[in-house]
Amino acid sequence: MATYNLPRGTRDILPPESTMVRLIESRARDIFTLYGYKEIITPVFEQTELFTRSIGENTDIVQKEMYTFRDRKGRLLALRPEGTAPVIRAYIEHSLFNGSPTTRLFYLGPMFRYEKPQTGRQREFFQIGAECIGSSSPFSDTEIILLALDLLKAFGLEDFCLQVNSVGCKRCRPEYSKRMKDALKPEEKNLCSACRQRLQRSPLRVLDCKIDRERIRSLPPISEYLCEECRSHFRELTRILKSSGVTFQLNPYLVRGLDYYTRTAFEIVSELLGSQNALAAGGRYDLLVQELGGPDMPATGFALGMERVLHSLKKKKLRSEGEKREDCFIASLGSKARERAFLLLGELRGRGISGIMDYGDKSLKSQMRQANKYGVLYSLIIGEDELKRGIVILRDMKSSQQEEISLQSIIDELYKKIRD
Repeated sequence: MATYNLPRGTRDILPPESTMVRLIESRARDIFTLYGYKEIITPVFEQTELFTRSIGENTDIVQKEMYTFRDRKGRLLALRPEGTAPVIRAYIEHSLFNGSPTTRLFYLGPMFRYEKPQTGRQREFFQIGAECIGSSSPFSDTEIILLALDLLKAFGLEDFCLQVNSVGCKRCRPEYSKRMKDALKPEEKNLCSACRQRLQRSPLRVLDCKIDRERIRSLPPISEYLCEECRSHFRELTRILKSSGVTFQLNPYLVRGLDYYTRTAFEIVSELLGSQNALAAGGRYDLLVQELGGPDMPATGFALGMERVLHSLKKKKLRSEGEKREDCFIASLGSKARERAFLLLGELRGRGISGIMDYGDKSLKSQMRQANKYGVLYSLIIGEDELKRGIVILRDMKSSQQEEISLQSIIDELYKKIRD
């Protein structure tokens, strides 16, 4: 009688590990809800062109790792190798940009890449990710980073390090790519075979090589070639991270393996994982929505690997806090008030109060319309005048009644109202 085995690069998830997977997914949904993110579920396979166009024809994923096939009508399809492109395809196809100015989505599910199986890297692997579409503010970059950090902490992980960099944009990156190619040309024959190919197709990917690490570190960092807009965006991002109490390292050689990234790039790494040490990674991709046929919409996002989380957790147990809902929206007027509102948002989430805010410079009327669309229970209003007086205006969205409450006691007061 014939016996059957798993295809190479796949694995059965058996009890009790399967219970741990469900606990992680449950905890992830709790945290996403705190941040105001909604779940999106996309197909496991898409048109191959979606990935070749978004990820880049010269990337390793497209060149070597995609599972592609033709259906019975000859259409070329691919198992999804990553989650962002399908989410953006759905965002465009269903005109989600006609809703709220900023769309916050998360996903959980399997991805597929043909590569050498090893610890934390399989041919079928599971990702948890999020996309924040519609905001170009470094506050939204910070939100995505805080979200990724809070997820890992909620899973029970502590020993990790956040690394950040800027990979520039289409204006400043070409000059750096040219500088890299010129500098490495005399050394090209000494590079590994993968780097020799990358140098011609996608020079920035050379920076990601583990084999030629020492040779690459002699190159000038990309920060020396950033345009003023990219430099300003990254400077503001690091300032907000510090203001939010986030510890991080600047890694001038950090890049992402997909062509659509612009400006912010980050990784959360752990020494527990060996050479494949990234627990989560992401960044900004301001051009992807438009490149896939949608409107000009900036975006930022991240993904984390379930297998790497499980490997790090080993036998730790998790408890789900149950379902959460969006409790409040914070409307701010003025740059100082916006930053104080952003910090307050983090404090509220720390107490289990879910909340969101808009990072643009919109009128109070426009922000309150957003609060109504989100269907929150309460809105907090902070302007420059309220900030000087040390108060917040608390508005009950159902009764339209509002009251002034001191900044020092707003968290306790709001907690009581929501839990009553």
